[in-house]
Amino acid sequence: MSEELISKKELLELAGISYGQLYRWKRKDLIPEEWFVRKSTFTGQETFFPKEKILERINKIQTMKENLSLDELADMFSPSLSDLQLDRDELIKRNIVSNAVMNLYLENDQSGPKFNFSRMLEVYVLEKLLQSGEINLDEGKMLLQVLKDNAALIKQKSCELMITRKLGVSSCLLLINAEEVHFERGTKVVVQVSLMTCMEEIKSKLV
Repeated sequence: MSEELISKKELLELAGISYGQLYRWKRKDLIPEEWFVRKSTFTGQETFFPKEKILERINKIQTMKENLSLDELADMFSPSLSDLQLDRDELIKRNIVSNAVMNLYLENDQSGPKFNFSRMLEVYVLEKLLQSGEINLDEGKMLLQVLKDNAALIKQKSCELMITRKLGVSSCLLLINAEEVHFERGTKVVVQVSLMTCMEEIKSKLV
């Protein structure tokens, strides 16, 4: 399950950007430090990137920088919005969650109608995976518990939620900075979602 990597030279050519732009975006925290992977090659040390993630991020930067400053983009890509509080109706209005999934969430969460960013992430991931049909209600409750139990860890920059099944039994895992994951034979990965990407999708709906 290791990610496909792309070299810095290939990235600059494919994305049509300069070395200076890439490292300016890095300094502004638009591209996470851990995406710069140093590897030994026959020519010495070279820098590689997780191909899918870096190309998606550069595309977003290029699309959004016409309307947002680099500092505003950095806020968009940061892991959390600590002071933000919205109520349930506002989240439904902004298409972060449907009314049906909101009601389901509140049946399992008695923290009240005000949502901080951690709870927004929980309800958004639940919405995303239930609406896709990839998970069932019991798995939805399981993922909520994992997200709640590990809320502090989710501030890490590279965090993914994974649901697996084997012989009809589901498991939910939180992967932090994981390059490779290996399972026993017969285990099926039902869904794997980047929480960082989910956070960015929420923020794009809040702008």
